[in-house]
Amino acid sequence: MFIQTEPTPNPNVLKFLPGRIVSGTPREFVSIDQAAASPLAEALFQLEDVSGVFFGEDYVSVTRTAHGRDWSELKPEILAVVMDHFTSGAPLMREGMETAEDAGEDSEIVAEIKSLLDSRVRPAVAQDGGDILFDSFDLETGVLSLRMRGACAGCPSSAMTLKSGVEQMMRHYVPEVTRVEQVL
Repeated sequence: MFIQTEPTPNPNVLKFLPGRIVSGTPREFVSIDQAAASPLAEALFQLEDVSGVFFGEDYVSVTRTAHGRDWSELKPEILAVVMDHFTSGAPLMREGMETAEDAGEDSEIVAEIKSLLDSRVRPAVAQDGGDILFDSFDLETGVLSLRMRGACAGCPSSAMTLKSGVEQMMRHYVPEVTRVEQVL
């Protein structure tokens, strides 16, 4: 098995591409307690200096602690864990630990916002090893709140991505949106 790596705009996150589907649903783990839902995430959190794990469709993004070991030291350990997991045939998520998306009914505006996020924003953000999720929309103020995950969560350029890219696009296609904010 050959696993490729790619840098992301966030210097503390590296993408690992195992050459196969990783997760049909993006999943993020920011603590060892959350990682208990996945054998792979849990094994990655056992490594010193791993502070976050994100599963995209065909990649695993790993976040290292800000002042931790250099990637040249940490990368071989991560590669070994990822390779061991995929060659073992173990499931990505432990049984009963899958989470369901909110199935509530959306207003027409919220449905339009989510559609734009899914079709135009998420694919671009995924290329950088992250994800962007709808959090809420306040119809009264026009404020759209979004949650950044994976490499994008702590990326220095995420604020610019939200303001320059996502906010302008949303305001163009959904005039009810007046501002986009990141939820931490």
